[in-house]
Amino acid sequence: MQSVNTNVGAMVALQNLNATSTDLMKTQTRISTGLKVASAKDDGAAYAIAQTQRATVSSLDAVKDSLSRASSVVDVSMSAGSSVSDMLTQLKEKALAASDTSLDTTSRSALQNDFNSIRDQITKTLTNATFNGINVIDGTNANVAALANADGSSVITVAGQNMSLGGSVVTLATTASFSTATSAANLLSTIDTSISNVSASLAQLGTSSKALDNHMSFVGKLQDSITQGIGNLVDADMAKESAKLQALQTKQQLGVQALSIANQSTSTVLSLFR
Repeated sequence: MQSVNTNVGAMVALQNLNATSTDLMKTQTRISTGLKVASAKDDGAAYAIAQTQRATVSSLDAVKDSLSRASSVVDVSMSAGSSVSDMLTQLKEKALAASDTSLDTTSRSALQNDFNSIRDQITKTLTNATFNGINVIDGTNANVAALANADGSSVITVAGQNMSLGGSVVTLATTASFSTATSAANLLSTIDTSISNVSASLAQLGTSSKALDNHMSFVGKLQDSITQGIGNLVDADMAKESAKLQALQTKQQLGVQALSIANQSTSTVLSLFR
């Protein structure tokens, strides 16, 4: 039936053209954003998964920051601990020299002054071994904890090493000194014990520092893996989208031509009235 009121061919051509235009708009959006799933409208399930994983990646940044702070605290502590170990060695040297019975009083007094100065410097060094308000070698903080996972349910704890004078590590008393060869000799054993204890404490701090660095490396690799997984879910294949764009543009042009032909079909009705 020929009708000037209803042009079925034009209706079909217009539907196809509209469908092509919609597909073309989607493809252009994917090319401009680089994403095949840019919103929940594109693919609700994939978008939800991607958003959850993006939150995890973002949370892991906080974990890395926490690990970095803890690592810095430990590094500062190790640096100060090494200085304490060096000063204890100097104290042993002074005490040993003062234990020489052939030494005159003036020389021993000079060694005593040096000894006292170095002893007091240990306390100053420990007090200044602070990073971000945390000090784990002067007895202020028993330990320092760093976040280990994205939901904060796990932490890496670094045990503090109290190297204060008169403590369990540095057993040398805060007022330890000598005035005679005998008292100087009596300090040697205590100083040797302190040196050994400080070395053991530094070894523990070193192990903790390595653990923090290893976990930092793991978190970085975990972030990369999750980011890659997100990309697999939502990233557009640009080569594929480029080829699809060319096809849809051609299809759109053909659709316009088909619609034009369909619109011209009603003009044939006029020939019936000539």
